[in-house]
Amino acid sequence: MRIKFTRLIAFIVVFANVIVIYYSLRLLISFGGFKTYYSPPTIKTTTKSPSKHVSKLVTIIVREFESFENDVTATVQSFLNVFPNIQVVIIYDSLPYPPLDINLRNNSLKNVKGYALFSSLKVPYAEKYPVFQIKTKYVLFVPDSTRISSRLNLQLMVAELGKQPSSIIVAPASSKKELGCLRVNVNVREWTLKYSLTKSNLCDAVTGKHFILMETDLLRQLPEPFILPFPHSLYIQTAPLLVEVKIVKGIFFQEGKPVLKSHHAQWKQKQIYTERLKNLYKVFQIKQVVRETGVTEWYGCTRETSRCFGTIIDLMPSYLYEGRWTPPCCLSNLRKTAKHVFNTLDEAGIRYWLEAGSLLGAMRSGDILPWDHDVDVGFNRDDLLRSPWLKKAKDKPVVDSKGFLWEKATGGNFYRVNYSKTNKMYVNLFPFYSKNGTMVKDSWFTSHKNMEFPENFLHPMSSIEFIGRQVPSPNNIRDFLELKFGKGAIENPEYPNPSRLPFP
Repeated sequence: MRIKFTRLIAFIVVFANVIVIYYSLRLLISFGGFKTYYSPPTIKTTTKSPSKHVSKLVTIIVREFESFENDVTATVQSFLNVFPNIQVVIIYDSLPYPPLDINLRNNSLKNVKGYALFSSLKVPYAEKYPVFQIKTKYVLFVPDSTRISSRLNLQLMVAELGKQPSSIIVAPASSKKELGCLRVNVNVREWTLKYSLTKSNLCDAVTGKHFILMETDLLRQLPEPFILPFPHSLYIQTAPLLVEVKIVKGIFFQEGKPVLKSHHAQWKQKQIYTERLKNLYKVFQIKQVVRETGVTEWYGCTRETSRCFGTIIDLMPSYLYEGRWTPPCCLSNLRKTAKHVFNTLDEAGIRYWLEAGSLLGAMRSGDILPWDHDVDVGFNRDDLLRSPWLKKAKDKPVVDSKGFLWEKATGGNFYRVNYSKTNKMYVNLFPFYSKNGTMVKDSWFTSHKNMEFPENFLHPMSSIEFIGRQVPSPNNIRDFLELKFGKGAIENPEYPNPSRLPFP
């Protein structure tokens, strides 16, 4: 019995010690005396942040580089170092030479592909349109000779585009150089491209070396998404779609190895760029470019080039059916030709007056109608021999001392003065003579331009402002025009042949 009692006492003591130790430990833990090694289970979320998965969202595109000297290999490698699995597309018009160090067919670089835009028996049709090979939601256009050192910049750009879908997000290639912000006005009807400066960070176009992030769906909407020079060509296409371009603040990439340092390389690149611009404006049918500096550039329509349209049928140039008006360079050449004709006729003492559609333009705006393709002038046939150029043109075409071509029209008994022998933008000279109180013209066809009219419209003669100078005109101009074109002709514009195409 004594042994059992002793065991019971020992058991009670041990139990009491355990209780004391347990509560002592609880007390110590509540005061931070020990750190527990047990952590609550983590809650997994199924919501994925886009910025953490840019490799699956973005395709890198390298487009603006010169084949003869570039830093494409190191630029692409920079992105692969940060995003090993990101898709990279290198696009070129001709095979780069010297060849790029990147082996585009190497199995170790399956996510890097090159696309040639030139026609070749070895290039499949589908590969000529790489925009349809891109499967990601976004594309990032990367300029040559740049670097990325952190995932954060691209993540921030993706997040910014997520806030403003259907826009373009831009970041500078260097923190040391600011980007320029431009407004762009593409006037398809008038063949004109105009730039203007803006201090906003919302632009239509950006100047300076920069990265461009945009939606792939937007890229697919463009008629020529990869045409050079890039990104100049990109903004010409996105501006008419009213796509906003936003320069984000605080995001900078890094410059890479300097390229095109030699004078020869810079000269070569400048020559190539000029030719690319000419081709770009030819493709998009842009004839006049007004820079943000106010400088106007003309493309095409020189004395050495043919005019922008072919044979005119039913008084209707082909461009009217395309929803366009007369190219501005053609109008400019017409003004030069008309001023030269007026000066020549004045010097010869020939009685002349503004006629038909040109007189309509003078009444409306003091200028050539924006859709007209010639200038119409009537003159007194009795004065024809006073002009040596008209006299010579009776027998054969002749180029005067200023380079203008005078000729007798093959269709109808009248004369034309062309801007040059090659560029046939012309002024029509219709010879009228008096017959029984009416001014008539010998012609085998009839139109507004050579319609006869009472002689009293020229007695006395009047004058009107036209292309920046005073030009002789009939008196009672409204009555004269309504006789030829109908009531309300001045207030109601019409194309030369409204039965073919009504005025929009």
